[in-house]
Amino acid sequence: MSFITLTTDFGIKDHFIGAVKGAIYTVLADAKIVDITHHISPFNITETAYILKNSYKSFPEGTIHIVGVDSELSDDNKHIAIELDNHFFVCADNGIISMIASEILPTKIVEINIHNRVESSFPVLDIFVQVACHIARGGNLTVIGKEIKEFKKLVEIQPKVNQAQTQIIGGVVYIDNYGNVISNISKKMFNDIGKGRDFKVTASRYSFSTIFKKYNEITGSNAQDAKQFDGNKLAIFNSAGFLEIAIYRSNLNTVGGASSLLGLAYRDPIIIDFFTEIKPEYTTLT
Repeated sequence: MSFITLTTDFGIKDHFIGAVKGAIYTVLADAKIVDITHHISPFNITETAYILKNSYKSFPEGTIHIVGVDSELSDDNKHIAIELDNHFFVCADNGIISMIASEILPTKIVEINIHNRVESSFPVLDIFVQVACHIARGGNLTVIGKEIKEFKKLVEIQPKVNQAQTQIIGGVVYIDNYGNVISNISKKMFNDIGKGRDFKVTASRYSFSTIFKKYNEITGSNAQDAKQFDGNKLAIFNSAGFLEIAIYRSNLNTVGGASSLLGLAYRDPIIIDFFTEIKPEYTTLT
C-alpha cells in the first residue's frame, strides 16, 4: 500500500483535515497517511512548492502527494495528477509543481475529468481523495483524466541571471519557524554562475561576503563561548541546498529572527553580485 501525504493551508482548527483522512480510510482502510504540513500561508503557491520540493524525496517511490492549496476548480485552475520522479502529485494546475519540475520532467500529466461524476464543493475531499485512492490501488492515470503535455509554470519561482553572468536576482520564497528567510537561489546555481569568484549577497540593507556551511561556523574558534554570537546575522546554504539569511540561534519570541530583525518578507529580493574574472579552475562550495 502506497503512502499518501497531505500538504494544505487548512490549519488544524477546523474539520477539514479530519474529513479528508476519514474519506481516505473509508476507501482504503489500511492507508498510510502522513501530514507534511497544514500551515502553509493561505493560497501561497510558492511556499507550497518549496515545502514539497524538500519533503517528497524522503518518501518511498510510489508515494501519492495530495496538495490542498488554492484548489478550487475554475477554467483557469484545472485539477491535475502528475507522475514525476516516481512519485504522484494530485493538485491544482496553479504552478505548484514548477519548483520540482524545473529539474525533473514529469513522466505523465493528466487533467482530472471525473468532476461530472462527483458532486463537489470541497475538491480536496471529493476529487483529490478519489484520485489518490485510485492511484494507490494501482490504477492508471488515464482512467481519471485526459493526458496533457503542459502544466502552468510560475516564473517568479525561478531566479534570474543577467546576460553578463555577474548577478543572480532571487527572492524570498519561504520563512521558517525560526524566522529564517529562504531564497530560491540554489547552491548549484551559485556554483555554476559564480565559478569561484568573490561575491556579495544583498538582502534589504544588509550584505554578506561569506556563506557558511553550518550555522555554528559563525562562532569560529570561539565555540566554547558561542552565546556571544546569539542574534548575529549570517548567510548559509541550508540543508535543502538553498541560500538562507538567518539569525544565529534565532527565536521569534526572544532575540527575533531574520524576517523580523532584518525586515525581510515573502517576495523581497535577494541578490548575489560576482566580482573579478572567472577562474579557469575553481573549487565549488560544498
